[in-house]
Amino acid sequence: MASDVRLKGGHDAHAGSGLVVMLTLVATLGGLLFGYDTAVISGAVKSIDANFIDPLGLADTARDSLSGFTISSALIGCIFGGMIAGWMADRFGRKRGLFLAAVLFLVSAIGSALPELGLGTVGRMGPAALTPFIIYRVICGVGVGIASMLSPLYIAEIAPPHARGRLISFNQMAIVLGIAGVYFVNWAIAAQGDTAWLNSVGWRWMLGSEALPAALFLVLLAFVPDTPRWLIKVGRTAEAEATLTRLMGPAEAALTRREIEGSLVQHTDRLLAYGVLVLAVGIMLSLFQQLVGINAVLYYAPLMFENMGAGTDSALLQTVVVGAANVVFTLVAMVTVDRLGRKPLLIAGSAVMAVAMLALGFLLNLHQMGIGALVAVVVYVAGFAFSWGPVVWVLLAEIFPNPIKGKALSIAVAAQWIANWVVSWSFKVLDGNAALNAMFNHGFAYYLYGAFSILAGLFVWRFVPETKGRSLEEMEGVWKATGR
Repeated sequence: MASDVRLKGGHDAHAGSGLVVMLTLVATLGGLLFGYDTAVISGAVKSIDANFIDPLGLADTARDSLSGFTISSALIGCIFGGMIAGWMADRFGRKRGLFLAAVLFLVSAIGSALPELGLGTVGRMGPAALTPFIIYRVICGVGVGIASMLSPLYIAEIAPPHARGRLISFNQMAIVLGIAGVYFVNWAIAAQGDTAWLNSVGWRWMLGSEALPAALFLVLLAFVPDTPRWLIKVGRTAEAEATLTRLMGPAEAALTRREIEGSLVQHTDRLLAYGVLVLAVGIMLSLFQQLVGINAVLYYAPLMFENMGAGTDSALLQTVVVGAANVVFTLVAMVTVDRLGRKPLLIAGSAVMAVAMLALGFLLNLHQMGIGALVAVVVYVAGFAFSWGPVVWVLLAEIFPNPIKGKALSIAVAAQWIANWVVSWSFKVLDGNAALNAMFNHGFAYYLYGAFSILAGLFVWRFVPETKGRSLEEMEGVWKATGR
């Protein structure tokens, strides 16, 4: 159909392609901040413990539980942000939702770096500053939850079908660039002083550094339009057609407008109107993306490498290596996702991750914590980066029919953040459990993530449809045609 050849030729197509890329890059700043925030805490874990938790004198299990809760507290906000993002996107628009996320990023960056602000002397409140610190981290999490849904949704709704997978993968590239970038920032900040300086001042610079990209995101959002699909949904057809014309020329704009109108007004927006399976697939993709353990690895990478025998500086440097692998293999996904399809990449990534995690657990169990363990971690991150990292976000932005997209995507994203919180909180508890460590020497969690990787691949093989090359309007027919 005509929608499958949009932006492929002519002067208007070339100009439209440039506009699509420009709008995509602005939207991906939400992804960059998503990645920046998820990893910035990794460099500050020991300092947060030293300032806010160790002075409480808790028993080991209680201490590890409170520390894990504090480090993962942003994920509580992510759950809430994911839950409201669909409603907000439908009620106020994709652009305004992203604008709110940018404001929350900026406020929380300043507040988490200076949690005592307005309450007491900076650096003198001790554990009393823990509560405001957690509140600011939750605020940031709300921004992450909103952006994690709306950035890929915005890109999906402005992108042509033949390039949509690649363009949505830009968002994942921004996420991993944010992760890799903040690993480097944390390492560079830590190098400016000793442990005492890091615990006193350095961790604040780490968390506060997020204010710069947040401010840039806030400014650039003022210059982008909302998506044509949302504008048509709320009756602003003239604005939608003007944006579509800029994106693909007048002839294709008129055709696309009619397709969008047909998908929105001819069918019910009842959540289960297309069956239970479409929602179940979205939720399970989200759950498996987290249950394979990626964020336990990313959040606690320095701690993980210290468990393997590295010093603090060396652990942070090895974390930079992990971030670099994340970036490089996300590029692989960007190049291949619209050529090979979504399912092959997910299945291949599941196999790579399973082998790497099981190998890492085995090596730790044998106290073989040298270069082999580092290689296993890098291979695991590479496997995630070319598959479950970007491709799940592509599928979530594609699989839901237009009438239920906002509601269904909110549920799937909220489920993802719930799983993220469970994995991130539980990792430190599992990793610090003396009985498990006596049996597995810090390897138990990695055996668990390897098993989930196997299950994830089997789920994709059995239940997930291929969406490569289909327009968003066609997805309604995909589920109806397959009887799912």
